[in-house]
Amino acid sequence: MKSLKELKDVIKSNDNFKNFFNASLVPENCKSQPCMLGVDEAGRGPVLGPMVYGVAYCPVDKKSVLVDLGCADSKALTEEKRDDILTKMLTESDSLQNVGWTSEVISPNYISNSMYKRAKHSLNEVSMNSAIDLIKQVCASGANITEVYVDTVGPPEKYQAKLALIFPDKKITVAKKADSIYPIVSAASIVAKVTRDHALKVWTFLEGLEMDCSEFGSGYPGDPLTKKFIREQIDRVFGYPLLVRFSWSTAELMLQEKAAICTFEEVDDEGTTKKPTKSISSFFSTSSNERKRKKHKFFEERYLTLGNAFE
Repeated sequence: MKSLKELKDVIKSNDNFKNFFNASLVPENCKSQPCMLGVDEAGRGPVLGPMVYGVAYCPVDKKSVLVDLGCADSKALTEEKRDDILTKMLTESDSLQNVGWTSEVISPNYISNSMYKRAKHSLNEVSMNSAIDLIKQVCASGANITEVYVDTVGPPEKYQAKLALIFPDKKITVAKKADSIYPIVSAASIVAKVTRDHALKVWTFLEGLEMDCSEFGSGYPGDPLTKKFIREQIDRVFGYPLLVRFSWSTAELMLQEKAAICTFEEVDDEGTTKKPTKSISSFFSTSSNERKRKKHKFFEERYLTLGNAFE
């Protein structure tokens, strides 16, 4: 990959509703020398668009390459500056010889489904699993990773202990605002942010909408353009396009207000209705009797009920 255009082409060639990975070649110096690796994300909070996890790595004694690139607190950098830094990482010989990177684009659809499925998968779990998978991928690709620096998700001490168990042969550092402390984490953050920015720019609506990111904004709930999109781009039956994380409260509340009310009939094996129709909301509430005697999770997940062994 030699340009941001190629990055856009890679993103556009993948389906919006699927997660996918994108990576540089592993520099030869990163195979032969001890390397540090940084991990950070972009797009954790928005109601629109993917979350992207990025890692960057380089030889421990080549930290100056990151400083020369301008890898600092990515939140303090403009979008144009972040684009410029990643372009240099893709093109300049010193970077190509010493800096590798990879990213995972996590679709809005995957995030929502993870948070809604029966055995719920929280956003923190999605985030940690992505970070762990990316570290494993880089190590498996041949990079000699000896140090890992991670921007925390939740309490840093707990996260660091978790990573130390998984990667016992590596020095693990997990910290708040690691992006502003460690240049290698800043480099990872730039990879994640630029990838997410361009994922939004080339987003293709499979639902047939014709609009670009200038019409739906940053995706953050406080953005006026995002608010307008959430308010107006809703189908009464099918809900939102795949761009929307429908598990976010911003989207949930608008669906309750504007989407059609769904009712379901419970049908027995003979095809006859056993009970009156119910509102979909009733499936997310419990009766007073159920609240008094809650089933163990083991039975709920396997749809098991108590029976009489002597009948």
